[in-house]
Amino acid sequence: MQRRTLIHRVICAGTLLLSATCFTLPAAAQGSWPTGKAITYLVPFAPGGNTDTLARLIAPALSTALGTPVVIDNKGGAGGSVGSAIAARAPADGYTILGGTISSHAINVSLYAKIDYDPIKSFMPVAMLGSGPLVLVVPAASPYKTLNDVLAASKARDGGLSSASPGTGTSPHMALELLSYQSGVKFTHVPYKGSGPAVQDVIGGQVDMMFDTTLIVGPHIQSGKLRPIAVTSAKRLESLPDVPTIAEAGQKGFDMGSWQAVFAPAGTPKAVVDRLHAEIMKIVATPDIQARLKSFGMVPSTMTPAQLADYQKAEVAKWAQVIKAAGIKAD
Repeated sequence: MQRRTLIHRVICAGTLLLSATCFTLPAAAQGSWPTGKAITYLVPFAPGGNTDTLARLIAPALSTALGTPVVIDNKGGAGGSVGSAIAARAPADGYTILGGTISSHAINVSLYAKIDYDPIKSFMPVAMLGSGPLVLVVPAASPYKTLNDVLAASKARDGGLSSASPGTGTSPHMALELLSYQSGVKFTHVPYKGSGPAVQDVIGGQVDMMFDTTLIVGPHIQSGKLRPIAVTSAKRLESLPDVPTIAEAGQKGFDMGSWQAVFAPAGTPKAVVDRLHAEIMKIVATPDIQARLKSFGMVPSTMTPAQLADYQKAEVAKWAQVIKAAGIKAD
């Protein structure tokens, strides 16, 4: 036991030197993952974002369930494409999993001229963690109070209303393009390097509006600095029961969520994928994780790997159509 503990400490110490995070707990469950070899949980975004936060919620419990360390490795860049390409090249042995998103696994393949992986063929879907709708907001002093107000004003202005986002190809940007595509109304997209500066300029009135998650805009709605106009999901948010959906506000069929999932490299044995799915779903179903996900504005998922595969294929096709119609390309 002492030798096993020492091995764990050496693994974590070495990993920490590489700026990763190692979660190791008592090896109560042996399973298919022998203790002493760490699972790498690749996060294709910088620390602190939604994908990273979810990984850090899940990793400790997954370590306990499988009886082996789980190391979080952040490899950000190109909207999740850099880390996803690394995961795609990893051995398909169950020791590499990836936090995939709507950007890395549905949008980027149509947005970028070239990415070094196929979002469908390069991976095995493991688990859908949840989906978080976005909220369309305007400054508190804005004259716009409904979606029809926003659409009418944008139609009347040369170039349309300005809408901030944390960057080209991000889910807030894509929500704007989907609204433009479905309504036929043009907007001016204003990309920022992150949600922080974007939301501050909307609050200050330098930009007319923006879409973002409740994690980003929720506190400013509560403080009265931002006015919510509509949400992108098919159903209203529990936290914003008086705010209509975009579909309710007139754009029938509008439904978009910024989803988070877990993938493994293509070729990972089905038995391994099934075990990972089962353990991750148990973790997601716990009251603590359910509460945390809902606090992020996310709706926890119960999709099977097969259902996730079908959903992902539909998302890839959907965003390919929107991106082509909008003529968007990222460098």
